Amino acid sequence: MNHNTPLSPRPLSDLSDVRRRVLSAAQLREQGVTAAHAAEQCRPEGPWQQLLPGVFLLHPGPPTSEERLHGALKYASRPGEGGACGSGEAMVTGLAALALYRFGSAPTLPALDRIDVLVPRTRRLRSAGCARLIRTQSMPKPEEVTGLPVAPVARALADAVARLSDAGAVRRLLTEAVRGGHCEPSAIVGELNGARLLSRPHVVEAVDSLLAEGRAVAEDRLYDLVRMYGLPEPVWNVDLRLAGGPHLGGVDAYWPEEAVAVELATRAPRPAHARGRAGAPGLDTDLSGNTTRREHLERLGITVVRISPRKLRDTPVQQAMVIRTALMASSDREPAPYVVVLPR
Repeated sequence: MNHNTPLSPRPLSDLSDVRRRVLSAAQLREQGVTAAHAAEQCRPEGPWQQLLPGVFLLHPGPPTSEERLHGALKYASRPGEGGACGSGEAMVTGLAALALYRFGSAPTLPALDRIDVLVPRTRRLRSAGCARLIRTQSMPKPEEVTGLPVAPVARALADAVARLSDAGAVRRLLTEAVRGGHCEPSAIVGELNGARLLSRPHVVEAVDSLLAEGRAVAEDRLYDLVRMYGLPEPVWNVDLRLAGGPHLGGVDAYWPEEAVAVELATRAPRPAHARGRAGAPGLDTDLSGNTTRREHLERLGITVVRISPRKLRDTPVQQAMVIRTALMASSDREPAPYVVVLPR
């Protein structure tokens, strides 16, 4: 056994032999190492050390970041699994996961005292050493990052935010998630809601910034789509009103001659009780109001194309085709009533 393993942290992408340096008691037994021999190797000044209960580090000196990650996963996994990606029984989450996703606003792995590991609620295990267990009723499907099972970004964000009281830190993490294209605002808000974090004022304030950021990104993508794929130029961000009649609501883009409107699906569901300020709309008024308004426009003969930010990002060609098809089909529809278009 080579005990001259470098002690300084190595790049996250270099995980070539970490699995040979961090082994569980079960893995040692498979190699013929008894519990008594493992304990002897871990004596003071010995060549091994016990990183966590039932997890051994086969060299002396401080563990690297990679070794702590693997050790925490081995500790949290059921015997024989070893935290293999896809097992679904343990995955890195919280700030450690965000560090693996290369979030600039998250602390680096060496700066973290503990590694958050997501495990099923039924796991009979307690947090220990550098491994902090977070239990959940429903385990998400992990992503594979540097060969490790890692919680999806939205879930990792929720687990990180649950332990943060700094409003600025929360806002920076959420904003980077959207600006960096890691996930959509609706997914983040859904996870925050599921974790019952939207009752915390500093989280609600960060969500307000998040939704504004998400909308700005989606609007830029819609502008680029129209121009890149040669669609006719619409009027942007307008309110519609019947001549001499009621207000019909706002749309993000509108082609008056074809009576086609595009609406960005950027409103993220939020329960009505979690309002950032007095009078802010909640889930009930937001979603039911949007649906009613869209149905009203369509009854008037106005085609409403609703596009999610994710579709704008992932399938712009298809979205451009949807809009173009709606514009071309306008000649086959009954003319819409005259609508007054106002800037908003």
